[in-house]
Amino acid sequence: MSQHECDFEEHRSCVYLVPIFNHLEDWQMAEIAAAIQSESYRKGEIIYRAGDQSDSLYIVRRGKIRIYRLSETGKEQLVRFLGPGDFTGELALFSESVHEAYAEAVENTEVCLITRTNLQKFLLKFPSISLKFLAEFSRRLEKAETQTTRVSTQKVETRLALFIAECLDGEESPLEFVLPMRKRDLASFLGTTPETISRKLTEFEEAGYIRQKPHRKIEVLNLDGLLLV
Repeated sequence: MSQHECDFEEHRSCVYLVPIFNHLEDWQMAEIAAAIQSESYRKGEIIYRAGDQSDSLYIVRRGKIRIYRLSETGKEQLVRFLGPGDFTGELALFSESVHEAYAEAVENTEVCLITRTNLQKFLLKFPSISLKFLAEFSRRLEKAETQTTRVSTQKVETRLALFIAECLDGEESPLEFVLPMRKRDLASFLGTTPETISRKLTEFEEAGYIRQKPHRKIEVLNLDGLLLV
């Protein structure tokens, strides 16, 4: 297989991963794949910064990206993590704009890019994509509102317990998962400190709700009890 064919297959895999595209016919997805460019980033590399011009949709093909903002004092506020099939940069695609957050590769990451011009062309040609975008925007808005409400109204232990329960979504017995981020990032996401996260996890373990294991693994022993904290 030639390099061109390899690149096209990688681009097509990006299109198949993303819910805003993977409902299309094969020939439609192939047309989108032909317009995609690829970029690779090493762990810790900044993909874009707040204030950079935004003119592309970034789709994660492999790896993980964290999106965060910086306050005026330089404090980080984690917005979300992106994994394979997730995308960022979509809001600025509908008008010339700049990024309002930072995107950093959490591990070695491969990204597919679609320029604003090409995406707008596909939105006109395949209108169903627009509905998928709206559904994704609605989902993100709901999650953001839920997170804001939790930070402002709930105790840290309640926020952490709910986060753990959400990490279990779809998991079968045993109820075990890998914490999807470092404690520093989790603290930023939940509006607290890494020390508080460590202390609350220890308290949960001492109460018999969870068991902490190596490599950020957590086993939930008593989900009902955990959700009552």
